[in-house]
Amino acid sequence: MNSLKTYLLGILSIVFFQKSFAQVVRTETPDSIKHWESKNIVGLDLTQVSFVNWNAGGENSISGILKGAFVRKYTKDRFVWHNELIARYGLNKQDGREARKTDDAIQINSTAGYKTDSISNWYYSAKFNFNTQFTNGYAYPNTEIAISKPFAPAYIFLGVGSEYISPDKSLIMYFSPLTQKTTLVLDQALANQGAFGVDKATYDTSGVLTSEGKKSRTEVGILVTSQYKKEIFKNINLDNRVSFYTDYLNNFGNIDLNWQMQLDMVVNQYVRASIATHLIYDDDIKSKENIDGVQVTKGPKVQLKQILGVGLSYTF
Repeated sequence: MNSLKTYLLGILSIVFFQKSFAQVVRTETPDSIKHWESKNIVGLDLTQVSFVNWNAGGENSISGILKGAFVRKYTKDRFVWHNELIARYGLNKQDGREARKTDDAIQINSTAGYKTDSISNWYYSAKFNFNTQFTNGYAYPNTEIAISKPFAPAYIFLGVGSEYISPDKSLIMYFSPLTQKTTLVLDQALANQGAFGVDKATYDTSGVLTSEGKKSRTEVGILVTSQYKKEIFKNINLDNRVSFYTDYLNNFGNIDLNWQMQLDMVVNQYVRASIATHLIYDDDIKSKENIDGVQVTKGPKVQLKQILGVGLSYTF
């Protein structure tokens, strides 16, 4: 009888331990996970044009842009950590012509902020931003000399400041009086040209290379950014981002501008149309032109890109 009691007590002890452990798992696991929010969007925009005996003329062509946006956000009490990865790559192919790049971007954004009270919409923040591209860029039709490459350039912004987040999270404004901007040009041939503002190579009077161009350039200045993201009409979403940067030591007041605006129009769960514009002005980026088959470097100019696409999009 004693052995039976001992056996039953052992069974009850195991059941109680398992139940208690299960309760701990059920209560603690969600508590450690619920602080994270995630959103992933992948899409493919396609455009195809073909002609058969078309009297008005034209060239067969196909183009596509593969894009993705991945967001991870951690929130706990008064602390917020927002992370974002954006990637795009597009190609266009026409009859009798090589495939040409239409879009190419890798962007990582990370902002950590802390507010001193639960009522305020202002945060003490630190921001990190990284931009580069996947493949070489060319001044078409010249495809022998690359004017840009992966990590040539790459831009890194790292700074501290103050960030305002509106109550509905649609508007985010960031001001940093102390931001370091690093420009990387890890291709030596481009660095020797002084591309993207790095110090170029030096040569003696005979044209012999005396020192290689530097592969990086560091600046310290003021960064102001703003993002407005909201459904402005039913099934029409606006994402407007703009940043201003000026260096304290090199031509203070000469502002670098980076402005991106995108309208997403939702047709249904999987089909979307989008209109995107991207405007850049950077005094350190010299324009490249192809004149009579010769690549010529000129002064800085306003850069503008516009993309209209319809395609598939999947959110998970």
